[in-house]
Amino acid sequence: MTKHVVSVGKQVPPFSLQASGGATVSLEDYRGKKLVIYFYPKDMTPGCTAESCDFRDYTGEFAHYNAEVVGISPDDLASHEQFIEAHRLPFLLLSDTDHAVSELFDVWKEQSWGGNTFMGVSRSTFLIGEDGVLLQEWRQVKVEGHVQEVLNAVKSLP
Repeated sequence: MTKHVVSVGKQVPPFSLQASGGATVSLEDYRGKKLVIYFYPKDMTPGCTAESCDFRDYTGEFAHYNAEVVGISPDDLASHEQFIEAHRLPFLLLSDTDHAVSELFDVWKEQSWGGNTFMGVSRSTFLIGEDGVLLQEWRQVKVEGHVQEVLNAVKSLP
């Protein structure tokens, strides 16, 4: 069986995940809007907090360009709720505990930290068009300046 992975210029396959607030959210829910999905390794860690707060701080600008932001990590909903509350995040965080969507986007990778090797999320961001086509991707993201780069890409779209 071939692993299905998204690619720029192609329709993103449909998916659904449990979201903060208890709803189930699917890609189809964002049809007619641009969607920024950022995959991050873990709630409440320094890099993930900085990235999430950067997206929080620019949420209004993304909205001005008909774009919504959602975060996805392998954390459970209880962890997401704490993260949202602690940092006043105004967007949904989706729980990908079985890594299915992370694998679809090919961000579930072997990682190493502190001499240990493990499977985890490679920080990545994807910009999906109003028609569900993947327009741009950023893989192995460095947090500093990243959100501004994504916002500039959104602003450049018609």
